[in-house]
Amino acid sequence: MKYRLISQILGIGLIIFSFFQLLPIVVAFLYQEDSVVSFIYAFLITLFSGLFLVGVNFKREYEDLRIRDGFLLTVLLWFTYSIFASLPFVIGESSNLTIVNAYFEAVSGLTTTGASIITELDTQLKSVLFYRALLQWLGGLGIIVLALALFPLLGVGGMQLYRGETQGSVSGTKLRPKMAETGKSLWVVYLILTISCCFSYFFSGMGFFDAVTHSFTTVAIGGFSNYSQSFAYFNNDFLYFFGSIFMFLSALSFSLHFLALKKKKLNGYFLDPELKFFASVAFLSFIFVFISLILFSNSNDLSLLMKSLFQTISFLTTTGFTSEDHSSMPSYLPYFLIGLAGMGACAGSTGGGIKAIRILIFVKQGVKELKKLVHPNSVLPLKVGNKIINQEIKDSVWGFLAVYMITLLLGTMLLLASGLSFETSFSAVFSCINNLGPALGEATFNYDSLNRISKLFLSFAMILGRLEIYTLLVLFTSFFWRS
Repeated sequence: MKYRLISQILGIGLIIFSFFQLLPIVVAFLYQEDSVVSFIYAFLITLFSGLFLVGVNFKREYEDLRIRDGFLLTVLLWFTYSIFASLPFVIGESSNLTIVNAYFEAVSGLTTTGASIITELDTQLKSVLFYRALLQWLGGLGIIVLALALFPLLGVGGMQLYRGETQGSVSGTKLRPKMAETGKSLWVVYLILTISCCFSYFFSGMGFFDAVTHSFTTVAIGGFSNYSQSFAYFNNDFLYFFGSIFMFLSALSFSLHFLALKKKKLNGYFLDPELKFFASVAFLSFIFVFISLILFSNSNDLSLLMKSLFQTISFLTTTGFTSEDHSSMPSYLPYFLIGLAGMGACAGSTGGGIKAIRILIFVKQGVKELKKLVHPNSVLPLKVGNKIINQEIKDSVWGFLAVYMITLLLGTMLLLASGLSFETSFSAVFSCINNLGPALGEATFNYDSLNRISKLFLSFAMILGRLEIYTLLVLFTSFFWRS
């Protein structure tokens, strides 16, 4: 294990991250807020910590990261960034959060979960609101790079189907050059989506500040808003429409966006089997929610249509924006909407959840087994599009689902033991592990009322879900540390 190289990369990452902590200072000056000192202190602590790690581990010769190094680096990056990202919430009086609450808010931001501790968002400083949105935007870009550059090589993330197809020739063991190459390519796509979303929001009626922050959290599929009512605060059908479009686009594999931009052709979207499946689920879910709300509210106007579309896409993509209080809907709808996040977005996107490609393989495998009952001697290859799914990938999908269910069950039991109700415990763990945000019970609007143990575990669950479970849990095995 190349601990010195891993520490050096962590240090470089912290140095880069520290300069992003300067951006909220500009916002604080513009709005004449007193949060400048807390962000300056956070910048200095993060910067010097990064310089220290780079200095003590500096080597002139170039080295390659290997598979095990990649697992450890990925996990350390997420936990380390979360600690330093929480500093502005702790230092000074900008948000008055405890250490546990600040860490929870930072983890929720970086993992693009959107589960918030802050109860009165409407009265928060602009600089703090901007920083929360910025955390989600940076986390979203980091997730895409991991999903498309690192996870396929580590054997997780559901992107094994696309290995070598969209990224060119890839060494089976060298990680760092590949991540750098992919990161540069995806930065352009991510930026184009963000700017387009910002302009769409601005010209649809949002103020400039709200348009910037909400475009950050929309493209990152994060769900942080500047208002406690989320998108319901605006009550604008155009915003619901454009929000739905950009959440949906951000939930697609960014490899498709990159190829479409590079080749200037859209046929890749129409040929992708995961996208077809994801779009079908989105459409059918929207129809179900819309009809349910018509029966519940005795109205069927355009506003209800837009709210239904926005709410469905928001929960399916694990964004977590709300167009109205989801807990006040017909009794089965909140559970249905939160359940949609279980599937989540496509592999290689900023979204969370099990991922559409895994659910598609799971469904096709079930249909295949039903056919085998009728025709036991038939040979039925499992295909997704024109690709035959090999046994290794099938085993990976079933293994992931097994670990996912066990983690969900154990997490629910832990929160029950801490004194929370079953509705709160199950929905909070389910929401955090799928990086959704909104839950039920005591966590319907925010997570502030939960106890410290629950908040710490849910922070762990957010990172666990963000790293596709395997990436984090493998570090708790003895064979990972053996030479």
